[in-house]
Amino acid sequence: MSQVLSEVQEAGLEEPEVQESATPRDLLRFATAGSVDDGKSTLVGRLLYDTKSVLADQIEAVQRASVDKGLATPDLSLLVDGLRAEREQGITIDVAYRYFGTPRREFVLADTPGHVQYTRNTVTGASTAELAVLLVDARYGVVEQTRRHAAVLALLRVPRLVLAVNKIDLVDYDEAVCTAIAKDFNGVTTALGYPADRVVTIPVSALVGDNVATRSANTPWYSGPTLLEHLESVPVGSPDLDAPLRMPVQYVIRPRTPEYPDYRGYAGQVAAGTVRPGQQVLVLPEGLRSTVYAVDTADGELAEASVGRSVTVRLTDDLDVARGSVIVDAAAPPTVTDELETTVCWLSEKPLRPGARLLLKHGTRVTQAIVGELHDRLDTDTLTLSVPESLQINDIGRVSIRTADPLPVDDYAASRATGAFLLIDPSTGNTLAAGLVGTPLRLSER
Repeated sequence: MSQVLSEVQEAGLEEPEVQESATPRDLLRFATAGSVDDGKSTLVGRLLYDTKSVLADQIEAVQRASVDKGLATPDLSLLVDGLRAEREQGITIDVAYRYFGTPRREFVLADTPGHVQYTRNTVTGASTAELAVLLVDARYGVVEQTRRHAAVLALLRVPRLVLAVNKIDLVDYDEAVCTAIAKDFNGVTTALGYPADRVVTIPVSALVGDNVATRSANTPWYSGPTLLEHLESVPVGSPDLDAPLRMPVQYVIRPRTPEYPDYRGYAGQVAAGTVRPGQQVLVLPEGLRSTVYAVDTADGELAEASVGRSVTVRLTDDLDVARGSVIVDAAAPPTVTDELETTVCWLSEKPLRPGARLLLKHGTRVTQAIVGELHDRLDTDTLTLSVPESLQINDIGRVSIRTADPLPVDDYAASRATGAFLLIDPSTGNTLAAGLVGTPLRLSER
């Protein structure tokens, strides 16, 4: 152990100290994205190390693996790449979730793959993110995969972006290089609809730690925050928290025991808004109206429950409610329809063509669906639209869909919870596409 720690110290890394306990003020969910070999996993490993979120035995394992690979310095990406195939190939395949914190904030981080064939994993990792760190290699700047990831992040309504110009040490910390890349990237994000104040550029070196958690003397021309400082200070808040109530029913609870002979509760997770006793609600798509009588948990009744809380809701009326129904705010209900105008990210190697018969999962309901017209496809290189005959793997396009059952849906721009869905292969059960109701991106046609 002592020999390992000595080698780590010689490489410029010190043994992590035990962080004093603290109560973080809030939680930030963020994702990393970028092209292949831009250094995402190394950056994540650096963040974990610099925030004292790894133990000595983890550092020892990383050091051993790094020596086996013939590396002179510890490969911090190994703190993130958990699958054997990832370690052997030196790439990220699956989304790797990591949890860490500082005295100011707690973090849930999704490290997403960079390869084109794993773009679907990026969709998964970014779907709940409030911020995304998009890396580019300072030597190559903005590439096609950078544009593709930016488009996916914009579609998913990730509200804030950080452009991390990584490997700045490999271009001799040249300010002009960073400025040119930032200008190019800002052109992309402006076309995608991002306000200028929601995009921040930070020059970093994940390998040696420049501007990750510690301000670097190698970039005197940069006066902004380090990456960690920005992550600690950026405003957070779920837009679904202030949205009208949406709670898909997962299960109907009817104990029928001597203690609870007439109990009827509707269990599920609050997907948007807040539910509280006395609230006027609708049950959709059935169109039934009632009032919330109580909000129950295993620990007793609640005065209210907000986004992310799993509860059982009791209503004042005995209604025919089943799994797949959605309890919503009566004053602001979603649209109930079987005709959907959607934007999908196609995730299957089998192309999507008009007339395809698939399953559509929306909330807790699964229904049959038929694909209608393919209106357009987004060219992630030019950020323009063209009319396609089919959608290929990783394509993003606007598609009409008809469902067998009416669904209570919101525009995704208004509510992630009831504006998102999945398309599923009915024969295999495999997920074919992630879909959004509405048209989040409005670009000019070619």
